Amino acid sequence: MQQVHCEGCGKDVPGYDVTHFGSIDNEYRDLCSLCFNTEVAKLSGLDNFNSARLEPIGISDCNGELHQFHFVTRLLVSMVTLEAFELQEGQRAGYEFQMIGDPEEDQFDLLGRMVKRIRKTLSVKHLADDGDGHGLRIADMMVRGRIGCDYSEGVPAPSIVVDGQEISWEKFGSMLSSFEGWQFRLEILDRSDEL
Repeated sequence: MQQVHCEGCGKDVPGYDVTHFGSIDNEYRDLCSLCFNTEVAKLSGLDNFNSARLEPIGISDCNGELHQFHFVTRLLVSMVTLEAFELQEGQRAGYEFQMIGDPEEDQFDLLGRMVKRIRKTLSVKHLADDGDGHGLRIADMMVRGRIGCDYSEGVPAPSIVVDGQEISWEKFGSMLSSFEGWQFRLEILDRSDEL
């Protein structure tokens, strides 16, 4: 996992925990989430904001597979975001979640709501593999996921992440082709909205 030197506290932290912080008038610095939150709190007059570095936790899905979630909290003046995500080869991949809260809110309450949301999402599988050699299929007429982007061919192409798996647009289209003639509804939500 790539480590980045935080220019605030001087510690080496994972790259996913760093924000390039500054303004046009001032120089930019790479800050870990704790140092970033301290700077934003100071600039915003939020003297009581308490930021904690949250340790990763494992949560099992409905098939018993363990998913390891990492967390990053960022204070954005009038709101705080909590992100939860899996890592593969040091990069974000698989399931990702975001919740928005109030800076005055207890951060552990926000974490509790996040864990509840993760558990709810992991309790359902939208894809199935019958083991018949045809690969994945849509399990129960409903698919929920996240839009991603595939850069492997040098030109950005849409991809989606369903059940924590990245699926190419082409493969997803093939899965949909079995529903030829049927209707569908596509609703796009902010990443912090609950599916």
